[in-house]
Amino acid sequence: MLTIQNLSKTYGSYTALNGLNLQIQPGEVYGLLGPNGAGKTTTINVICGLLRADQGIVWINDHPAGAATKPWVGVMPQANLLYRSLSCEENVAFFCQALRATPAAAIAAGAGLSGGGQPPGAGKNPGGKAERRHAASPESAIAMVHHPKLLILDEPTTGLDLEARHDVWELIRHLTRQEGMTILLTTHLLDEVERLCHRIGIIKQGQLLVEGTLAGLRRCIPAEEIVTVETAVPEAAIERGRACGFTPRRYGSDLAFWVPEQLDLKALLDRFDGIPIDSIARHPVGLEHIYLEATQPQKGESGVEG
Repeated sequence: MLTIQNLSKTYGSYTALNGLNLQIQPGEVYGLLGPNGAGKTTTINVICGLLRADQGIVWINDHPAGAATKPWVGVMPQANLLYRSLSCEENVAFFCQALRATPAAAIAAGAGLSGGGQPPGAGKNPGGKAERRHAASPESAIAMVHHPKLLILDEPTTGLDLEARHDVWELIRHLTRQEGMTILLTTHLLDEVERLCHRIGIIKQGQLLVEGTLAGLRRCIPAEEIVTVETAVPEAAIERGRACGFTPRRYGSDLAFWVPEQLDLKALLDRFDGIPIDSIARHPVGLEHIYLEATQPQKGESGVEG
């Protein structure tokens, strides 16, 4: 459905995209991850035709991206781009007319669109901050009124409470399973990606670092589980861990070890016998560890390779 080949874009001396290659299959939910400034927004802008790449090509549904492919793409940006002088329903009606689409009531209902008489952001809490309590979103309805083949969701659950996040997740599942849409999802919420995405790509400095299914990416870390340790003598713990065949890692301020076999708590404590341990915890290999390995290689090491 979406193929990106050797995509590059620079702004003066700054390189936003550096030979990016990406392919998303029809009906797939693809999670595009990366730190701020990695090139995610630039990639979306090129796909949508809002920005011209310096090099490379984008194919949508086996056609070069351009005027002919724009009707196949729907975008829900993170920023609120609605007309504040119009109500939610009026915004949807306006964009339906602009896109020459019929008011897709079923899709709007599926997106949880409500509060039709209120302008966007009308709901305020006592502090004056706009609330986003529901998945109810004119932005999501507008992104889908023309039944796109490719739907781009840029951090769609930012600011939503847990119940609303679940509503959005169910909508995404419905769109792929029942509507056959292909979805490109960007988010910083890694649990969301673990729940929803068929495949995951991690980019940094405009390049794709690793890509694959969650199960496949987990195999990039040669460990059955990851153990985190709090101790006043980390160097002694690292030396002991290495002697036991554990690979020491640093995830932020956390001292962690790749453990090649699953050990119960007593067996782990026995491995660190004589080392003052304040706390110890076992974790399955998760997307957080994969992401940090890819984007923040350990000192003297290359990190996860795809």
